[in-house]
Amino acid sequence: MRRQAISELLDTDSGTPAEISSALSDLRFINWAFGGLTTTGTLIERVAQESGKRSLSLLEVAAGSGYVPKAVQHRLQAEGIHLDVTLLDRAWSHLAAGHNGNSASANGLRRVAGDALALPFAENSFDLVSCNLFVHHLSPPQTVQFVTEALRVGRTAVLINDLVRSNLHLALVYAGLPLFRSRITWHDAPASVRQSYTRSEMQNVLEQTQAARIEIRNHYLFRMGAIVWKAPGHKLEGACST
Repeated sequence: MRRQAISELLDTDSGTPAEISSALSDLRFINWAFGGLTTTGTLIERVAQESGKRSLSLLEVAAGSGYVPKAVQHRLQAEGIHLDVTLLDRAWSHLAAGHNGNSASANGLRRVAGDALALPFAENSFDLVSCNLFVHHLSPPQTVQFVTEALRVGRTAVLINDLVRSNLHLALVYAGLPLFRSRITWHDAPASVRQSYTRSEMQNVLEQTQAARIEIRNHYLFRMGAIVWKAPGHKLEGACST
């Protein structure tokens, strides 16, 4: 199955507030039941183990309401790993912060509206830059641009949690559609699989960045977890501070 770029309804806010709320509820269930939380948690544990750090600052890109990083933060706290989380999304309405301005704090998490391809932070602002179910929305050149930006603002690594494209995965998604309430999910779930990357495709794209090292592993139920390591003290070519 070849990769197909398909516009997803949730990305374009195509729906009533009730439909969007229902779709977000479906998405939280997908991340809870089908590997989203465990994949991000495992990636952070891997970085904590290699770096020896038990306290890490994390920027979650395309965060929405922040369900995944908040849930992972709670789980890792029990293991003695502290996450200081900042959420970024392109629109305040997605962040559901209930505040105006360029930044706000709610439930202990900072929230920032900004462009994932031009992150509004200085170099080395966070230990980690993470994203969940975001990269499959990007073309290969956009993915290189995003990871380059993420390596610029991150000190240690970029974490990518996303789907793996395959015929079997697509068949399972269609079989599972009755589990979901929203017509948006019925459209977006198959579309997400169709435009996701295979593991080898992701490897090829990430090799076009200035990563010091790339780790990609398969996770539960067609999830892919990638760690893009940054060389200590490395200044990225063409990067500029804000």
